[in-house]
Amino acid sequence: MLKEVTATRYITALREGGSLPGLVEADDFGMYVMKFTGAGQGRKTLIAEVVSGELARRLGFRVPGLVAIDLDPVLGLGEPDPEVQELLKASGGVNLGMDFLSGALGYDPLAFPAGPEEAGRIVWFDALVGNVDRSWRNPNLLVHRGDLWLIDHGATMIWQHHWPAAETTAAKPYDASDHALRRFAPDIAGAAASLAPLVTEELLAEVTAEIPDAWLSGEPGFDTPDDLRRAYARPLLARAAVVHERIQGLEDDR
Repeated sequence: MLKEVTATRYITALREGGSLPGLVEADDFGMYVMKFTGAGQGRKTLIAEVVSGELARRLGFRVPGLVAIDLDPVLGLGEPDPEVQELLKASGGVNLGMDFLSGALGYDPLAFPAGPEEAGRIVWFDALVGNVDRSWRNPNLLVHRGDLWLIDHGATMIWQHHWPAAETTAAKPYDASDHALRRFAPDIAGAAASLAPLVTEELLAEVTAEIPDAWLSGEPGFDTPDDLRRAYARPLLARAAVVHERIQGLEDDR
């Protein structure tokens, strides 16, 4: 399971994100960007963040550390913004926190070009998890101390929103024509050769074990949280071996 901390101070809203994440301090003295269960996208967005983020970390990508943050809604009583106050009130219990990368800058491809190897690894990973939200308009990449960091994976694994069709949805091609790193001639073949063998049943079991039980309970069609964890793992395991063949939209750059 994710490390568990308790929010002790709500600092400010971060209005760059559509889900209105907030900057909070926790009882371990850490500063976290917190995403809320009471936000419009709900707990499935947080599950996607955990599965994709923890899988990325284990595959060697730089991803901010994730924690489970317990929130007492009373923290919102002094918040002057009624929208934020309502969000805090609706999010009591377990939420998701990401390490705050102080000094990090939003990614600019003109200022920070990526090599074909790094671009290929990131495009391959995004294809694996079905990330529809790493475009040149909204890269969801940060530059921190000279390195690229991957953030914001709430829009991955869209098959979780309709489990009866999950296998069919997960098998669809990945359109990389709008990807933030398309211009850097991503080496997809090299990425597949190095990363695909790492995506095993054991690794995915380790990754999905990080999802808090509170976010998995009550899902129609699943008797236990572990049943649902296996459902998250299956499409990723099947997709890893073949996804490099299903990436479209890079042809013009070859």
